[in-house]
Amino acid sequence: MSLTEAAPLFVGGEDVRGGGGLIERENPAVAAQSVGAVQTASPAQVDATVGAAAGAWRAWRRLPLAERAERVLAAWTFDEPARATLSELLTRELGKVRADAAGELGYGIANVVYAAERAEVVGRRVEDDAEGRFAFDRVPFGVVAAIIPWNAPLVLSSVKVGPALIAGNTVVVKPSPLAPLAVTEYLRRVAARLPAGVLNIVNGDADVGARLVSDPRIGKIAFTGSGPVAASILRSAAVNVTPSLLELGGNDAAIVLPDLELTDDVLCRMVFGSFLTAGQVCMAIKRLLVPRERFAEFVERYRAVADRVLVVGDPMAEATTLGPVVSARQRDRVRGLVERARADGAVVEPLGTPGDPGFDLAGGYFLTPTLVHGLPADHELVVTEQFGPTVPLLPYDDVEHAVALAEDSEFGLCASVWTADEERAFDIGQRLHVGTVFVNTHNRSGMSLRAPFGGVKRSGSGREFGVAGLREFSQPRVISHLTAVRSAGPDAGRRYPSWKEETIR
Repeated sequence: MSLTEAAPLFVGGEDVRGGGGLIERENPAVAAQSVGAVQTASPAQVDATVGAAAGAWRAWRRLPLAERAERVLAAWTFDEPARATLSELLTRELGKVRADAAGELGYGIANVVYAAERAEVVGRRVEDDAEGRFAFDRVPFGVVAAIIPWNAPLVLSSVKVGPALIAGNTVVVKPSPLAPLAVTEYLRRVAARLPAGVLNIVNGDADVGARLVSDPRIGKIAFTGSGPVAASILRSAAVNVTPSLLELGGNDAAIVLPDLELTDDVLCRMVFGSFLTAGQVCMAIKRLLVPRERFAEFVERYRAVADRVLVVGDPMAEATTLGPVVSARQRDRVRGLVERARADGAVVEPLGTPGDPGFDLAGGYFLTPTLVHGLPADHELVVTEQFGPTVPLLPYDDVEHAVALAEDSEFGLCASVWTADEERAFDIGQRLHVGTVFVNTHNRSGMSLRAPFGGVKRSGSGREFGVAGLREFSQPRVISHLTAVRSAGPDAGRRYPSWKEETIR
């Protein structure tokens, strides 16, 4: 593919020819097929892009909050033809099932609408009382560097870029080289409707990301991705003391309590909780914890439902529910995990059924989904974030044992409790050191526009989604004029603040 055919950078309100090479994206469902390409930024262009964003920030932050929210909302509009184009492009470059890609796009837009309608939470609150006058503000950081992952680029760019712009920041986005096409086009449409330099897009590999996050003009970094990359970002951020929002991996446990009725509906939610986007989701079920006395029953029922609802094939086909993994490297990594587990004595249960027999699964990066059991809790397949269509199943003896197994992880993104007793689920959820606990569901079906999302431990810090995700892109400032200062004497500068004892008891 030639340079002129590839998507350019978008800097300072204009398409800019990239000074680096090209990133060409293959179709993971038909690996011989090229989907498109993007131009990449040179180091000088990364620097210039940050400069464009910094220059635009001066005017953007001075706009009234309500006007910023209105302008972002107006920019984030997509008619049906545009939505169809974007969701198809995402499917072709990522292998995400077409219906799932369309749903991701819609949910990303909904999150921006939600934030715009609640913009007042990053506004000003004034208190004027006997102690004095106080203006409590939420102010922007400046230029936000948003590093976007490949597995859900439309929704995960939305929850960074939308709130950051509403809060008064300008943004430079760097998409993942594994899925740069749809998100570049998506954000370019938004950026073209905003003032020049407010939203900018640079593509490239790790060197472009490293250059971006190490720039001292960056006010905040927002990153979703792997722990090793996050560690590299934090090393760069430490030099300039740049605050960072990090949403990293997970090894989510689903605790199935003994009272759960294993209906088709429940098990369908459980199966999709593991296998959506071929398991390539940070908040997917990564460990199934089942009562020992119901283990055989669970395996039989889980397999029966999975065989019915997991249809492996062409992600563009309406009947398909599970497409390929994103790359040959990812396929080989996940395949290696499963094969090593088999060699160590695990039972590997194949799941699902193939779709259209005329579609050649061997021509893409497809894996047979699997349920794996018979492994110890410290096995590689159990403790590793698999990020593919396989899930280990572990028996437990009692609830204490189940909680201990769930907690035995360096990650702390999500967990779920499955039970007929909602109150018990909430009680157990309080004991789990994670960012989100779902009840009787897991993965995206448990998400809410109002619920903040993020992890603890090695799953990251900070929150996206909800009001908390909007506040994440602003910081407090106070302007105060104390009554005691208004009429102060010559020794006012030496006084401690005054207070009444009864007000602090």
